[in-house]
Amino acid sequence: MERLCGWLPLQAEGERALLFGAPFAEIRVAGRNCANHLGAKHVQLSESASLRLVSFAREGNVLRVEQKNDLLKVTTYFTTYADSGVIRVQTEAENISAEPLTLESCSAFVLPRICGRGETESAFLWRFFQSHHGECQPRRSSLSALGLYDVTFAGQQRLARANVGSWSTKEELPQGIVEHAGEYTMFQIESNNSWYYEISDAGGGYYLYLGGAEETFGGWSKRLRPGERYKTVPVALARAGSLEGVLGEMTKYRRRIAGRCTADEGLPVIYNEYMHLSWDSPCEANTRRYAAAAAAAGAEYYVIDCGWHDEVPGSEVYPYVGVWKESKARFPHGLRAATDYIRSLGMKAGLWIEPEVIGHKCAEMLAYYGEECFFRRHGEKVCVQGRYFLDFRAEKVRSYLSETIRRMVEEYGAEYIKLDYNQDAGVGTEVRADSFGEGLEQCAAAYLGWIDEMRARFPQVLFETCASGGLRMDYETLKHFSIVSTSDQTDYKKYPYIAANIISAVLPEQAAVWSYPVGSEAEPNGGFMPTREWAAANITREQVEMNMVNAFLGRMHLASHLGLLPEEKFALVREGVAYYKTLRAAKKKALPVFPLGFASFGDTRAAAGFKAEGKAYLAVWNLGGAEELRIPLGAPVAEVRVTYPQASPVRVRAEEGALAVSFTKPIQACFLEAVYK
Repeated sequence: MERLCGWLPLQAEGERALLFGAPFAEIRVAGRNCANHLGAKHVQLSESASLRLVSFAREGNVLRVEQKNDLLKVTTYFTTYADSGVIRVQTEAENISAEPLTLESCSAFVLPRICGRGETESAFLWRFFQSHHGECQPRRSSLSALGLYDVTFAGQQRLARANVGSWSTKEELPQGIVEHAGEYTMFQIESNNSWYYEISDAGGGYYLYLGGAEETFGGWSKRLRPGERYKTVPVALARAGSLEGVLGEMTKYRRRIAGRCTADEGLPVIYNEYMHLSWDSPCEANTRRYAAAAAAAGAEYYVIDCGWHDEVPGSEVYPYVGVWKESKARFPHGLRAATDYIRSLGMKAGLWIEPEVIGHKCAEMLAYYGEECFFRRHGEKVCVQGRYFLDFRAEKVRSYLSETIRRMVEEYGAEYIKLDYNQDAGVGTEVRADSFGEGLEQCAAAYLGWIDEMRARFPQVLFETCASGGLRMDYETLKHFSIVSTSDQTDYKKYPYIAANIISAVLPEQAAVWSYPVGSEAEPNGGFMPTREWAAANITREQVEMNMVNAFLGRMHLASHLGLLPEEKFALVREGVAYYKTLRAAKKKALPVFPLGFASFGDTRAAAGFKAEGKAYLAVWNLGGAEELRIPLGAPVAEVRVTYPQASPVRVRAEEGALAVSFTKPIQACFLEAVYK
């Protein structure tokens, strides 16, 4: 039939459309027979064996393959790209029968052969684990170590991962890399809610199933009346001969689909007064106290985070959120006076909001919204940590939140809006849905549709997406935003383990990383307030430098009480901000490099970066290791230098295909630029 990207061999065998001699679409319909006793596995389902090829046709860069049986017409779309080795796949099922039917699962795509039988010890899977404060932690394991082994023609074991809920990346990123026989195959599931992937055996080898939610793992089912259709989430696959190569191909594809924002084209430096400073208790006095130092450091936006609303103390604010009107107690002269002051310093102003929830004690909004405006299961509103979840399919919800954004922009003066989401709604909602999972899927799409409306209405506003850090760091979300929070990690010595990996998951021009040079090790939100004397005695040069280096690979989010720093250390912040700005153009076309592999919590060293136009840009961290570190680059280097800090005691020299870095302290970081020969 057709060869896509030279490695995905679509073929016709008699009346069937196959890959490696097996089906690539798997669908289960309620009440229909599944031919094998495969337990929870997602192959050889009720419809796969009976689908017959109807047509295939190329339209531009899209190959459309149409199959059908007595119930369904199944169309799979394969999209290729001239500048990337990625294939994007999506499947649509249409009920062509005379009666309603219920889909219990529908794959986006099944890659029928990732390795053969007897090869599970030499085939490896990279999984990208996630957690609050511990995002993007890749781990490599053989399929054998993960429990896959040959016993019979088709065993019961499967290696599977499912996200269930509205935090799409709370446990694992919806991506992975299969490594076998010198080839690396990377996959990405583009879902901002529930998703599922599976590796197991069938026939002569091991397959990879990719899709969104389904009934067993996600509480999803979909009723299709005659003529109705359902289209799956998209998935993307790339193949290359190296780890960096396949990540590079996926990076190029992500640039094609990533959200764009005119206000964000220059990748401005953001200062946010939340981290290690105001936390949940901003106020007019704080903004006037902190903003001048942020401007002097070179920040271009200043964001007032959670707490600008409501009159209760910051420690009690979350159960009351939902009205989103300025606090007279915290901003007695009005929020506009504070944002005007920010503008007077040459910065643009920003505000935080958590639009998808209201607090369970927010009486005004509980009285305003009807029951149809909330996620509900078994007739009850879903409540997590004092929050109810709003349903953006409801016009009343969209109308109120649209007016809220208008008020924040036009009355309060916000030119940057941070949209946060601090709880997971779980499996979904029964409201106007065939299943909990379908309700969640529809609500998730409605929210992003509303986001697109706000971005079109306010093109001058930069919208950030955040979910307790990076717990919604998927590429369905990132098609609609130009910038995403990657973590809420509060310890600058732990952040390198995230920052060193993050551009394997998110484009460097989208990945926001905190830099808080005056951060303390005191309990976050614990009421500790540093003084000038404390900062002079406790904030070392190495702490300031590492905080700056942490943010160089992604988007810089400055924070903490910069005004307390002695001049020589504040100069390091200014220098770091200025240097970050020199990286912005290269970052927008760069590909990632991981010369020491991925970082893991507890490692004594880390190095990562990006390459563009014959240069490598590398962040290097010593995290308690030896003073000498050798970094292989795989290519000869003509010149290398430490570019931040300029007066660094760290020394670097080029060796054959590598760099030798000499540290002077056990906890230390620097940034390098190397020119390839």
